[in-house]
Amino acid sequence: MKKAVKAPVHDHDHKHCIADALAAAEKLCAAKGLRFTPLRRRVLELVWASHKPIGAYALLDALRSEDMGSAPPTVYRALDFLIDNGLIHRIERMNAFVGCSHPGEAHRGFFLICGECGNAEELQSDGLADTIAANASRRGFAARDMTLEVTGTCSDCRRS
Repeated sequence: MKKAVKAPVHDHDHKHCIADALAAAEKLCAAKGLRFTPLRRRVLELVWASHKPIGAYALLDALRSEDMGSAPPTVYRALDFLIDNGLIHRIERMNAFVGCSHPGEAHRGFFLICGECGNAEELQSDGLADTIAANASRRGFAARDMTLEVTGTCSDCRRS
């Protein structure tokens, strides 16, 4: 008989994450003279609604249910805008998106992705980026973009 596994408790209020992300986006867009449209705003809110990466089709479904649009190109343009301006990241392995915890800053994406609950946590590590770039350079390779996705089990799930 299988032992029941208790779901991890993530005691975290995402409302603060969403509010911080929106404030950062508004500030960045104002500074760059960019339009932070209602659709871009709502896509950013939906991405930040959880720390689990969310796929484009889940975003489309949520937007359709809110009568905010149902055309995939519209959502992909909003996602591209948010990525291009450092407000979200794309998790390649999952073909999904997660909020950037260092909005507007030039940095590389390093992520810890929990295989149990699906949460993704962004890490800031200039040392790791420098090590990878130096090793690539020694091999004659000019590194342009770096995203590191590490899968495992988060501390909340390990405690459960």
